[in-house]
Amino acid sequence: MVKAAVEELNPFKIAQKQLDEAAEILGLDEPTHAMLREPMRELHVLIPVRMDDGHVEVFKGFRVQYNDARGPCKGGIRFHPQETIDTVRALAAWMTWKTAIVDLPYGGGKGGVVCNPKEMSERELEQLARGYIRALGEFIGPEKDIPAPDVYTTPQIMAWMMDEFSKLRGYNTPGVITGKPVPLGGSLGRDDATARGGIYCVREAAKYLGLDLSKATVAVQGYGNAGSFAAILSKKIFGSKIVAVSDSQGGVYSERGLDPYRLLEHKKETGTVADFPNSERITNEELLELDVTVLWPAALENVITKENAGRIKAKIIAEAANGPTTPEADEILHEKGVFVIPDFLCNAGGVTVSYFEWVQNVSGYYWPLEEVHQKLDAKMTKAFQEVIGMFEKKRVHMRLAAYLVAVQRVAEAMKLRGWV
Repeated sequence: MVKAAVEELNPFKIAQKQLDEAAEILGLDEPTHAMLREPMRELHVLIPVRMDDGHVEVFKGFRVQYNDARGPCKGGIRFHPQETIDTVRALAAWMTWKTAIVDLPYGGGKGGVVCNPKEMSERELEQLARGYIRALGEFIGPEKDIPAPDVYTTPQIMAWMMDEFSKLRGYNTPGVITGKPVPLGGSLGRDDATARGGIYCVREAAKYLGLDLSKATVAVQGYGNAGSFAAILSKKIFGSKIVAVSDSQGGVYSERGLDPYRLLEHKKETGTVADFPNSERITNEELLELDVTVLWPAALENVITKENAGRIKAKIIAEAANGPTTPEADEILHEKGVFVIPDFLCNAGGVTVSYFEWVQNVSGYYWPLEEVHQKLDAKMTKAFQEVIGMFEKKRVHMRLAAYLVAVQRVAEAMKLRGWV
């Protein structure tokens, strides 16, 4: 009996496989392809923190600078108990393509610390945040590598990190980090930027497909920052009906529709959206297979695989999470006619407004909210149209079309610099 091939779920190997496919279509030369398959540099650090009970805990941290041909590296910092270097490498690669797809003057980077912030006090988190920046002091900076928040990191953590870096430099350096609180140089519009950028992409996709979003049903897997704002803005901007949402503890469904604001309040009060009044309990797996117009995977990677892709009924998949769909699933969804807005296009609103924050920090001139929204809309719409152009020209699935646009831009920058 022949064993079925096991689907690859290592995020970095998936990122490399996606790149390889694009490189073949673009006809990249071997040195360019080789340089794009691996990070240019990475740093592994140990961070000792004296915990509240007096003992010293040593935490492992990483920072990966994947490629800086187009400008300083840019990418978030994750505090997560299951953080791995391969996840950080994959996310740094995807950030490289993400900054290129929305045409920002950045490369891609990512950072992480193996820890469980839910079990740490505020003082312990502050010591960890400051220790991480001390360990990375020579490795980052406004002209070199600009971190930002990611999973389980917050504007407050970014504030501590910016302050620690400023102490190392001896002067205030707000441009070292983005996602800061507004009083410390954060940008207006950063809170919902990831979801809002995705909303602009969904609007363009609906126009392209001839769908009426005022009659649309929406399901959101992962009711965190991006997921909750995706639900709120879908209802507020389009008038869509939110029929299902979930978090790590399960999900809820209502054919009549759910109030995204009340769901958020319920989650704040109880710690989960599960058991929301007047709704039916469903699993995260069931939510993905609902018959809805728009499905937002906004949780973790590898949730849509070759095992369940054939049962996906959504017309549009708007990937707010990083890497939610495996390469095998992409092929199945494409054959089924499901329109996927790939992660590094769909969730690029976050890094775009982070770029706006950095521009404001460096110039010392800050913009009103309306200007941030207007500039974000313009950037996301242009990027979406460029990917659609490649999608129609090459007749490939949307993720590959996005890769072709992004990889071509990074490869061109490397060639112009004379690296290859």
